[in-house]
Amino acid sequence: MSRLYFKDHIGMTNKNSFGTEMKIIDYIDRYKVLIEFQDEYKYHKYIDMANFRKGVASNPYDKTVLNAAYIGDGEYSKERDKECYTCWHNVLIRCFDPKYKEKYPTYKDVSIVDEWLNFQTFAKWYYDNIYCVPNERMEIDKDILFKDNKIYSPDNCVFVPRRINSLLINNKSIRGEYPVGVDMHDGRIRARCNTLNGSVFIGHFSTLETAFNAYKKFKENYIKQVADEYKEKIPEKLYKALYDFKVEVDD
Repeated sequence: MSRLYFKDHIGMTNKNSFGTEMKIIDYIDRYKVLIEFQDEYKYHKYIDMANFRKGVASNPYDKTVLNAAYIGDGEYSKERDKECYTCWHNVLIRCFDPKYKEKYPTYKDVSIVDEWLNFQTFAKWYYDNIYCVPNERMEIDKDILFKDNKIYSPDNCVFVPRRINSLLINNKSIRGEYPVGVDMHDGRIRARCNTLNGSVFIGHFSTLETAFNAYKKFKENYIKQVADEYKEKIPEKLYKALYDFKVEVDD
């Protein structure tokens, strides 16, 4: 049969399994049909006619990841860029998974900028910013550069060695009524600080305020020491953020 016979196929529409409309814009033969997805991206791809009729056609801009994000069209893929994809997927879980937010209430209001819903855009930032510190696991952090920030974005995030990140965890949800760094020990007010080498006893104090102030001074000085230890291994903006880090009583 001639191609002219099939001209009536051009313009036919159907929907794929994600409900995205697709339209035939060229017909080569029954094994090669050019379709255009009818969304804002207008992605083109060849499929066979049988799959078109069944709605079997993947669109890189369908929100296939947590019903919120998409892989996009570009050089990065889930299979080739596994560590990058895992990092991105973990961020999306913190932003969109209700079970995760229920388990970790500090992530209740955490969100992500729209541009990072596209894996291609996130991956470009990832490879431009990831670095290696020997024998360290790197973690993406959203609130070291800007304290209390709740939005994952290119401007707010930085990669941090896990050992440094662990210093800034305050365990607010489990420490109870006392200020950060302060607890009761044998009926006395105690200040202590977690360091990279374990917990350090700072002292016993007569009031919660004096105990907290002692903790604050120790912790801020200790973070500066760690920043100096890592100075040649981490980005300058991270080093500066650590040096400027302030401990607050309601952390």
